[in-house]
Amino acid sequence: MVRILSDGRLVYGMQLPVQSQSIIYAEGWEAAAGPGDLAEIARAADRGGFAYIACCEHIAIPRRLAGPMGTVWYDPVATLAFLAGITERVRLMSHVAVVGLRHPLITAKQYATLDHLSGGRLILGVGAGHVQEEFEAVGADFAGRGPVLDETIDALRAALGAEEYPEFQGERFAFSGLGQRPRPAQQRVPLWVGGSSPAAVRRAALRGDGWLPQGDPRDRLPAQIARVRALREEAGVAEPIVIGAITEALYVGEPGWETGRRTLTGKPEALAESLRAYGAMGVDQIQVRFRSRGRDELTDQMAAFGSDVGPYLND
Repeated sequence: MVRILSDGRLVYGMQLPVQSQSIIYAEGWEAAAGPGDLAEIARAADRGGFAYIACCEHIAIPRRLAGPMGTVWYDPVATLAFLAGITERVRLMSHVAVVGLRHPLITAKQYATLDHLSGGRLILGVGAGHVQEEFEAVGADFAGRGPVLDETIDALRAALGAEEYPEFQGERFAFSGLGQRPRPAQQRVPLWVGGSSPAAVRRAALRGDGWLPQGDPRDRLPAQIARVRALREEAGVAEPIVIGAITEALYVGEPGWETGRRTLTGKPEALAESLRAYGAMGVDQIQVRFRSRGRDELTDQMAAFGSDVGPYLND
């Protein structure tokens, strides 16, 4: 398997703002933001050495969850395809696509086209999902979403491979003799699995090219990483796996405003030293998030991180 990130080096990416606006993490300015803001942020990531930009997925939010989650959730394929056309280097990740909501051939068609159009920059992040009403609305199996995701990952391996007429035979899905072009530009589309539950960790270990933990704090990550590696070893999976982590919120420099007690702030050298601890745990890529009061402050933070922090993550 071709490894998509530099061997032995800690790299950084980010979940895009604006495209999802849960009150848990969205900044106030995002409510009035739109495509132009997303475009400028994506260009800043492209310039700033970010390994990827990410977009997550929800189809429709029920009223019972609209308070904390909001209803602003951009479609990841449409959003990443839009950003692919205005960026050159940065990878485009779904973090995560709830692929159990649709047939794997539909998912394969969408993401193979995205990979083709972007020149091979896709990272397909997948997860089981958690909103029952979404599954019910489209006729998908919520109660069995774990086994469905397992089989969908296997089906996507076939459908996103090199063959124009992929073949797969499973308990729920089967296809053969059906051609899909364009094929992905990448020889193997990286498939990263999201989630931190025991089932998700096992799924990532046994089926993923990468693991995207969901909110594991620093003190919990080493045991989780050890579990991933042990499961792969037990199963005889020899290929490397890209281990991820989501960092604390960041602010490069002294903010001069209240950024929250869990935000890491300060001089670039201090931030780099703190973040290097992730690499020491065995993490390959960190997903960073910056506190900001507007788009310009965010892109300034991204530029400062790219020039003054990123180069020192591996010292």
